[in-house]
Amino acid sequence: MSADRPTMPPVRLHSEAELARAALSAPLLARAARLARWAGSGVPVGVGGELLEKPLAEATEHLGLADDEDGPAYAAEAWQLAVDTGLVEIAEHEEGDEADGVDAANLPDDAAVGTATPGEELDLLTSGSPQDVLDIWLGGMETVLADAVAPDLSDIAEQLAEGEELDLDALDWNPEEEAELLDGILGNLYLLSALGEVPDQDVPLPALAASMIVPDDMDEPTDEVLEEVSDAMMRLDDQFRVLEPIGLVAYRPVDEALIEELDEDGETVSAAEPLADEDVARYGLVRLTPLGVWAVRARMLDAGVDAPAVGDLATKGADALLTALPDYPEAMAQAESEQWLAARAPLDAARELLAAARGDDGHGPLRRLAAQQALSLIAPEAEPALREVLDDRHLGGLARVWLAERGLPGIPEPSQDLVFWLTVDTIAAQLGDTDDESTAELQELLQGLSDQHSGFFDAVWRVDHPATADVLEAMGRLHPDKKAAKEARKAAFKARSRQAG
Repeated sequence: MSADRPTMPPVRLHSEAELARAALSAPLLARAARLARWAGSGVPVGVGGELLEKPLAEATEHLGLADDEDGPAYAAEAWQLAVDTGLVEIAEHEEGDEADGVDAANLPDDAAVGTATPGEELDLLTSGSPQDVLDIWLGGMETVLADAVAPDLSDIAEQLAEGEELDLDALDWNPEEEAELLDGILGNLYLLSALGEVPDQDVPLPALAASMIVPDDMDEPTDEVLEEVSDAMMRLDDQFRVLEPIGLVAYRPVDEALIEELDEDGETVSAAEPLADEDVARYGLVRLTPLGVWAVRARMLDAGVDAPAVGDLATKGADALLTALPDYPEAMAQAESEQWLAARAPLDAARELLAAARGDDGHGPLRRLAAQQALSLIAPEAEPALREVLDDRHLGGLARVWLAERGLPGIPEPSQDLVFWLTVDTIAAQLGDTDDESTAELQELLQGLSDQHSGFFDAVWRVDHPATADVLEAMGRLHPDKKAAKEARKAAFKARSRQAG
């Protein structure tokens, strides 16, 4: 793997069948499919495949949206998705042609230019595989994403209606920047989905906008930055309203009362009152749906991002598993281990894990820690494999722990050399598994180990472990007792001298 290839934490994915059901039930795709079936006898369409006035009214009625003031817009949106995804296909016809019962010559010159009928993709949507459904949905989702970052054309329509000259510069719209911002927002939501310990955790819109605007090293955002965050929130509010019907996100919009109050003519009467309570939900809440997690991951993979999913390692060797697990969040590491173990007999799995855990390289301690965590999930049938390595310097310690945790008899007492070797290995793994060496838990571990053993530092520097000096130096930095820290530094010097000699 390339060292500069971006890497994301693993995510849990729903099964393809579950995702396909979610795709089919997404309101926008469901409406598009209904309209595609409705077009069975042929529907006259204009340039670009859009519905003409009368068919649009019929489509709105067919969807049961005739009483909704936004019904025609919803119907037009669903129809456009049907066109874009191939659920309907357009046959252009020349003057005088008759296609599917529609006589183009009898229609206004600026009206119908073709006839829409159900496309091949409609059959796949109803009788294809889950992957077929997901492919169709993904194509539609890309179309909706493009719509979400498109500029607001209401001002342009107003300019044209009033006969003014079209001013594209007034849009202040950069398509690449808008798409990049939305991609970044979806990436942050994906990251939160991967790292979140609580499933379906909603994210407040202000926090999401701030994650893209406020610099990491800024303690207090300036008024200018806060204004940028506010503007970003409003853009995201519009975009998430567009993305929710396709099933990409679950979204609770910003409370309109927090934006402004409008009179009957749509003019601003007064600014919204300041928020008087702690109800963050009024500012908007959003999360990726399971279908959204799958889609964002698919886009990341296409962009060359390493975006693993739980279960990816189930068919790979124990070496790949133990290399990956230290970088996984605890819950994901357990889920990955469970899937890996489920594909193997317990005894075979234990032997493979133990063999992969050996080694004096710098990653060895972390592999053994990962092996110990995976072995804790294994069935009792693995016992013979653990007993086979009781005399192994690398593995004897974790084997004794495994047997003792299950209350099994016949566990030999470890030698003092093995105890101290295991101690160094354990600390080395802890040091390699944390980004913050000063954590209270690590300091407590170091203090407890030195307090439990008389002459601890005098014994440890002699341990034949490649990480001995590094561990002692870390203890010299982190040990809360100054006297013990000084002893650790002296012992580290001795260990370095021993290794050099």
